[in-house]
Amino acid sequence: MPSRDMTPYAAMQPYFDVVAAGLAGLVDGSDFFEMHAEDAVIEYIITVPDYPRQIIGREALAELYSDYGKSIVQSGSSDVHRYYDPAASVVVLEYTMHGTVVSTGAPYINRFVSVIAIKERKIVHWRDYLDPLAVFAAFGSGDAN
Repeated sequence: MPSRDMTPYAAMQPYFDVVAAGLAGLVDGSDFFEMHAEDAVIEYIITVPDYPRQIIGREALAELYSDYGKSIVQSGSSDVHRYYDPAASVVVLEYTMHGTVVSTGAPYINRFVSVIAIKERKIVHWRDYLDPLAVFAAFGSGDAN
């Protein structure tokens, strides 16, 4: 399979780097999306209004993230911690993402916890938790769009 053009996702590169480092040696894939099984289930447990609660499949994930750079450009991460349970093949990543809101130039800082299940060196299930109040604060309202 040819590599995906990651240009549309450039605004998310710091996030992709956190995930790649956190899953190093555990998953295979030429890019963030290829680390996911074709039928991976991604759940957004604590999120913001109008964001999907669940998507299925790496192509759906790629589509969801394709316009991320229109709203936020990430600049880096901090406070990254990894917990791994080899018996369950589950990784928990805690991290803070930093960036800028494109429309206003306001800073964006949000804390995440991601619970990632791996099978056959691919992400098969991902549960994501974020601070919705940080999104509201960055965008200046109760609407992140």
